[in-house]
Amino acid sequence: MNGQIKEAATNLQIALDHGIAEDEWERILSALGREPTPTELGIFSAMWNEHCSYKSSRVHLKKFPTSGPRVLQGPGENAGVVDIGDGLAVAFKMESHNHPSFIEPYQGAATGVGGILRDIFTMGARPVALMDSLRFGAPDHERTRYLVGGVVAGIAGYGNCIGVPTVGGETGFHPCYNGNILVNVMCAGLMKSDAIFRGTASGAGNPVIYVGAPTGRDGIHGASMASAGFDETASEKRPTVQVGDPFREKLLLEACLELMKKDAVIGIQDMGAAGLTSSAVEMAGRAGTGLILRLDDVPSREEGMTPYEFMLSESQERMLLVAGRGREGEVREIFERWDLPMAVVGEVTDDGRLRVESGGKSFVNLAVDILTDEAPMYKRPMKAERALPATDPLETLPSAEDLGPALLALLGHPGGGDKSPIWEQYDYMVRTNTLTSPGGDAALIRVKNTAKALAMTTDGNARYCMLDPHRGGMLAVAEAARNLSASGALPLAMTNCLNFGNPERPAVMAQFSGAIEGMTEACNALKVPVVSGNVSFYNETHGVDIYPTPIVGMVGLIEDAAKRTGTGFTREGDVIAILYPADEAPLPSAGAHEYVWVLAGREGGAPPSISLHSEAAVQTVCREAIGSGLLSSAHDLSDGGLGIALAESCLASPGSGLGGEVKIPDGEGRPDGHLFGEAASRILVSLAPESSEKLRDLAENNDVGYQEIGRTAEGHLRVESPDGRPYFELPMKDLLAAWKGALGGLL
Repeated sequence: MNGQIKEAATNLQIALDHGIAEDEWERILSALGREPTPTELGIFSAMWNEHCSYKSSRVHLKKFPTSGPRVLQGPGENAGVVDIGDGLAVAFKMESHNHPSFIEPYQGAATGVGGILRDIFTMGARPVALMDSLRFGAPDHERTRYLVGGVVAGIAGYGNCIGVPTVGGETGFHPCYNGNILVNVMCAGLMKSDAIFRGTASGAGNPVIYVGAPTGRDGIHGASMASAGFDETASEKRPTVQVGDPFREKLLLEACLELMKKDAVIGIQDMGAAGLTSSAVEMAGRAGTGLILRLDDVPSREEGMTPYEFMLSESQERMLLVAGRGREGEVREIFERWDLPMAVVGEVTDDGRLRVESGGKSFVNLAVDILTDEAPMYKRPMKAERALPATDPLETLPSAEDLGPALLALLGHPGGGDKSPIWEQYDYMVRTNTLTSPGGDAALIRVKNTAKALAMTTDGNARYCMLDPHRGGMLAVAEAARNLSASGALPLAMTNCLNFGNPERPAVMAQFSGAIEGMTEACNALKVPVVSGNVSFYNETHGVDIYPTPIVGMVGLIEDAAKRTGTGFTREGDVIAILYPADEAPLPSAGAHEYVWVLAGREGGAPPSISLHSEAAVQTVCREAIGSGLLSSAHDLSDGGLGIALAESCLASPGSGLGGEVKIPDGEGRPDGHLFGEAASRILVSLAPESSEKLRDLAENNDVGYQEIGRTAEGHLRVESPDGRPYFELPMKDLLAAWKGALGGLL
């Protein structure tokens, strides 16, 4: 008896070391009626962790709207798919690779790109564009320069080599990410709307086929590592970071797309997190079938690998597919021609069980359901806590009359300055479909052989979510949609990366739930369904959580690519105006969050208020004005308010030499509050004077405000008070110098 008790305690400790909680261990014992084998324990560890099971988030994610007239595939597959007309569709998704990128920034970011590319071409789509959303720690933190350089090089190295353009994104800096950076990558691909491939293993007796790179020991426990916080041992987890090969991925992409034209594929799945385990289990789970895997047939590049290692390796550039019986020869011929390993490693069964064999022995015999549908799902405790002051910190700053130095400081901060040192490392013009350089509100991709263009954006504001998760979630969705509308595109659908701290803390779960509810309200109001996404929990170091950071990736459609705008002023003498909610003042008088942060390092108060009805109306007017040819430029107001929007519109003008002369509208409050205050549902536009009356009528007919504030002018930016007192007048060369120097020595 004593020996049995000792053995049970030892096995429990092994389970705990695998990230299995004590009650989960008891659940496993009860379900199996026995102790799991070591390989089975590894499989439970992979499939029941947060990264694969979504056990703390599933109950909340069900709130998202996931259907709509254009949605062909919603959440639950490798990527979402949306109809864009003319027999075409776009597949897109966003994923996180946060922990691997902090441990080993180059390979962590590179394999994040590789993984999201496979999610797209697994659906049958050819990837056409990548975007990113990056968050680093304070610019002066000791690791920031190393992490920025490695992450950017990893994204560039993989995307450039495989020949998919990285067309835009966003990069932010904040001390809350000092110990846990965020690397979120989005990919979109084009496909025929009637040729969607899914990750299902159906048809008993059909062969299960392994294709792609041989399996090694890299990345073992990568999914489990992504479901745990960081401490001083983070650097020891380097072996759990995968190593990518973009040239092999290019071969895999072309081979898979060629095979898909043969009508031989029943189902296909990327071997991503948890590798062979997750791909096999998820394919069988979706189809309600079982699988037998024979590991002796799996291509390997290392000697003596155990079943445990085969099942949990996260070696890159691998796929698992199910083909029709008798079609193995066609699969082999294509993959051998592309110089890629291919092996039949098992077959589909009808008993709903996962069996794994090696050397004539059985190492795994588990019901698929216990790994998928019956995985733990928690309604974790929630308790809202306020960590930042409720008072607006703007009131703690002395009011300044000369606001020129403040604008230069904002433009010169790494968070708000020129990001071209990052995106110039990306080959954003490869394949010749990119219509805009990175840096604007949205990236535009031409759809060949049509007049259409896809618009893409990534956006998120962690400070807003820290101040008020519910409103912060609403604002994230609204701003992403506004970015697309400012380019002339109709928002179609969204994906997301929900980056949060430790879900076992009630405050974090309150943040998560609030953000989901706010995002859901905005999605419903703006008619933007959620078709794919990713949750990343345990973004913490030494028990300190990051700010809640939901990142929204959104895709829109321009039916006629010739009818689009950019953010930059285009002609001297154009009218500069603001579109805004008709029942509000054109500009806010408070909430200058980025201004206060850059000047004083303080945060607090409340995020901007938002009326989703007004937001939708402003976006509709902007899109219609662009479609009618009324606008020369459009740029949404966000971080830094009107001051930053004006400066960025000037800096995006041809040669960065076209400025403006602006008079702030009447209103109560401080000058810096008007100039740098942040408000939702505002778009800065420029247009020919003769178009002004038409735009005013369009706005009034849709209950949208229209306020002219100035004219574009060559060589300088001048901003005055309502009574004509100058707030500042800066030569464009000074604005350009501050903006260009923002990243300084970080790259």
